Amino acid sequence: MALVTPFTEKGQVDYRALGDLIDYVIEGGVDYIVALGTTAETPTLYNSERAVIAMFTAQRIGGRVPLVMGCGGNSTSEVLDQLREFDLRGADAVLSVTPYYNKPSQEGLYQHFKTVAEHSPLPVILYNIPGRSGVNMTAETTLRLARDIENIIGIKEASGNLEQMQQIIDHRPEGFLVLAGDDGIAIELMERGGDGVISVAANVFPERFMACIDRAKRGDFEAARAAWKEADMDDAVAALFAEGNPVGAKCALSVMGKIGPTMRLPLVPGSEKLRERFKMLIERYDLH
Repeated sequence: MALVTPFTEKGQVDYRALGDLIDYVIEGGVDYIVALGTTAETPTLYNSERAVIAMFTAQRIGGRVPLVMGCGGNSTSEVLDQLREFDLRGADAVLSVTPYYNKPSQEGLYQHFKTVAEHSPLPVILYNIPGRSGVNMTAETTLRLARDIENIIGIKEASGNLEQMQQIIDHRPEGFLVLAGDDGIAIELMERGGDGVISVAANVFPERFMACIDRAKRGDFEAARAAWKEADMDDAVAALFAEGNPVGAKCALSVMGKIGPTMRLPLVPGSEKLRERFKMLIERYDLH
């Protein structure tokens, strides 16, 4: 799951809340944690804050679940600097997003990730999210990277294009992971042969969400869909993204008393309407 970054009312990183949240999701049954991804508001974090969050998260997890560290950007040389400067001890892999804003060609994407993987001390998981980065990495480019570079072990696919994801699943080399980047299609992707999801919802409803995913991992997709429907996860996930990510996750967690609602500009806290929506969902379905 992709971890949010709690802030105090003054906008500083709230390490007490972050530690409690790490414990909460692990106790809720998540398989692994992704730190410093999109959901962590990483673009608003100073490099010094990112380094401390990385170290704090690894220490708090303490080996209880694997840790994937976000390490990406739109300048290849700056990503290499991150790989050199971050303390990656305690991490098991890095998650690296497609360069945003630059709109590189498919060859540019290939060369970027090839360079990152060659310099990474840890296995690399690609992260394709064209809605945020402005460029889609095609299935052909993903498969080329998967076949050519041993250190690239998987992809978080958040293109929303199930046919593109299916092409990767059908033609990937053995052991290459295909992970959903959208909670709402996780079960369908797993039924198509995918390996799981990097979830936002698991920040908020880890037990309920993992009850669905664990059934899907066992191949019992009928039971997974039944658990999803019973918890009305469609409405819960829709609410999480109604005002953008991670606004929804932080709003829900603040309603539950887990963290404060503070965001860093240009993001702003969830509206009162969204807070009321979460109050209703949490009470009606006993979500936790």
